Amino acid sequence: MLIKVKVFPDAGQALVTKKSEDSFEVWVKEKPVRGLANRAVIDALARYFKISPEKIRLIKGFRESSKIFEILN
Repeated sequence: MLIKVKVFPDAGQALVTKKSEDSFEVWVKEKPVRGLANRAVIDALARYFKISPEKIRLIKGFRESSKIFEILN
């Protein structure tokens, strides 16, 4: 399953909100430096979906705030 994620790095809190069936907004505390924010988003999504972080892959948007992730079964 592919999902679209709008990321807000360097936020005051970690939060995941569902906007539609395949669209989410994620706030993370980490800064967008050396992939720290991307890893934090993967961890936040893993907690949200109650799956292992290894089952989430960043497909597109490594350096942008709009990203596409794949959730593996």
